[in-house]
Amino acid sequence: MIATIHPSILTGGLYAPASKSSMQRACAAALLTNGITTITNPGKSNDDLAAVDVIQKLGAQVSRVDADTIQIVSTGIRPVNKEINCGESGLGIRMFTPITALSPEKITINGTGSLLTRPMDFFDEILPQLGVSIQSNQGKLPLHIQGPLQPANITVDGSLSSQFLTGLLMAYGAAGAWDTTITVNNLKSKPYIDLTLQVMQHFGWTVTHENHERFHFNIAPASNESKQMAYTVEGDWSGAAFLLVAGAIAGGIVIKGLDVFSTQADKAVLQALMDSGCSISIQAEQIEIAPLPLKAFHFNATDCPDLFPPLVALAACCEGTTVIEGVERLTHKESNRALTLQEEFAKLGIAIDLQDNLMLIKGGTGIQAASVHSRHDHRIAMACAVAGLKANGPVEIADADAINKSYPNFYEHMQALGAKIQIQ
Repeated sequence: MIATIHPSILTGGLYAPASKSSMQRACAAALLTNGITTITNPGKSNDDLAAVDVIQKLGAQVSRVDADTIQIVSTGIRPVNKEINCGESGLGIRMFTPITALSPEKITINGTGSLLTRPMDFFDEILPQLGVSIQSNQGKLPLHIQGPLQPANITVDGSLSSQFLTGLLMAYGAAGAWDTTITVNNLKSKPYIDLTLQVMQHFGWTVTHENHERFHFNIAPASNESKQMAYTVEGDWSGAAFLLVAGAIAGGIVIKGLDVFSTQADKAVLQALMDSGCSISIQAEQIEIAPLPLKAFHFNATDCPDLFPPLVALAACCEGTTVIEGVERLTHKESNRALTLQEEFAKLGIAIDLQDNLMLIKGGTGIQAASVHSRHDHRIAMACAVAGLKANGPVEIADADAINKSYPNFYEHMQALGAKIQIQ
């Protein structure tokens, strides 16, 4: 699929997409809960659909109540298939592997696309300490595991991703871990762990922690009593970041459906937008955003690396050199995003320098019409599309359907705001 973005002025408003971070965690919690869970505002991205497929293969029954609601019936982990596939979801593979390991059955865990090249040797080290046998493909997928996982005091490395810890926290909770501690060194993306703990508490598992370094479990084993649970998936700050940046450079627009008190890490985009000098009004029910003369900003994205792509699009329209910290977090994404952003935005006439852990974007030089490639990375496709709104001519994006991973309605939503986009 090719998307061609023409210079555009945006107006109007819309609701942010559903958070796949919230949706996938809710699916996992519903699987682990004996009873019926009703999920409102479920996500429809490829990652969300993969999570639904995984929990069905692990024994949950999923049905659609209406356009905005699904129902999940579960009695816990009861695998009905010897293999699960998490698609291209990094969160899915890292969260569902420890959860799947709660079963005593032999199960193969696999993925597709870039997930096949991402390191999974974390599990080779940790799962045997929890009574789980595992065989990986030299630290990569597929994984062949057999539990059941037995919670124990362990120490883990949190420097690569917090998603590994999310899976362990949920598995420990479901296993009824008692007087048990997970110690974490160098934890990154702490807000995502706060989201995990929030979802767990909603479903009845309370975990305490000391400065995100020691997580304590005193959780009673699950009872056989069936529960009736309800969960509403909040708006997605990761996807909305692209809409907000679009409003800051080509608006003004109004975005609704975002929780300004959310624990989602990418809510930090608000600080970057304010520092850039755009016009922004943050209200409980909506965010109004419009252009003003934009200036370079300094932002630390170590805990929210998914903000790099939209912030590069923003920085390209700011006078001066913007500095974003946290480049080391970009290596094991759908692409090596530091290099991908540097190469694709160079085609748009924007120079990006990489210096150790810093990305320096030289903005204010004008965005050039060009043909770019998504590199099969959803956030690269969206970043180039947003930048195209301010180009001096059409920006053509090859493999533009990469957006389906997280935000399948992205082009449609942009068009609703007035963006001139042709799809072929």
